[in-house]
Amino acid sequence: MGAIADALQACRERIESTCAEAGRGTGCARLIAVSKTFPAADIRAAHAAGQTAFGESYVQEAQEKLDALADLALEWHFIGPIQSNKTRPIASRFDWVHGIEREKIARRLAEQRPPELPPLNVCVQVNVSGEASKHGVAPEQAVALARAVAALPRLRARGFMAIPEATGDPARQRARFRLLAELLAEARRAGLDLDTLSMGMSDDLEAAILEGATMVRVGGAIFGARRYTTKEAET
Repeated sequence: MGAIADALQACRERIESTCAEAGRGTGCARLIAVSKTFPAADIRAAHAAGQTAFGESYVQEAQEKLDALADLALEWHFIGPIQSNKTRPIASRFDWVHGIEREKIARRLAEQRPPELPPLNVCVQVNVSGEASKHGVAPEQAVALARAVAALPRLRARGFMAIPEATGDPARQRARFRLLAELLAEARRAGLDLDTLSMGMSDDLEAAILEGATMVRVGGAIFGARRYTTKEAET
């Protein structure tokens, strides 16, 4: 096995071990391999090791990879904030969007989703840490935005996503993820048909799964250090 295959196996073992610890059963959390900044060849290696769902954050880079990997049956997730001028390629080429924080963006995605494709799966991003530097709506606005998204055609509201502040304190990690889980429960009580908690990354996926994550987004633990910075990616 190669380095990426070995890393994937180690990550899957972490996930399954934590699912068992949480008493949630095998496969309780899907692994999204965050491949932004990494070449198409790395995605091919991960696919050869059984990984099919990948996350990207930069539209131009992602489109080049989608073209290069069109021969593979892959599921593409767009993760992070979306600029208004980037909604069309996202609406037409991705299967999931993690990061809706404005109704305006959701409306543009709905309008631009091709009718021959299935509805675009979307998650509302919530700023569970309250940090000014973080994207996402405030927790008290999350259910209302999810309700607005759920009413739009060509979209399927699936749940909530969060990227809490980095901390090595497991109790603090779990508290942030618990808040997101509570919002999902609140939305369900309000009648919304939601099923997804996209939370947890390389350093905190265990805490996320223990609090109910159904998707974990892992990049570094699979592919290694990023190839370039966000600023470089946008130039």
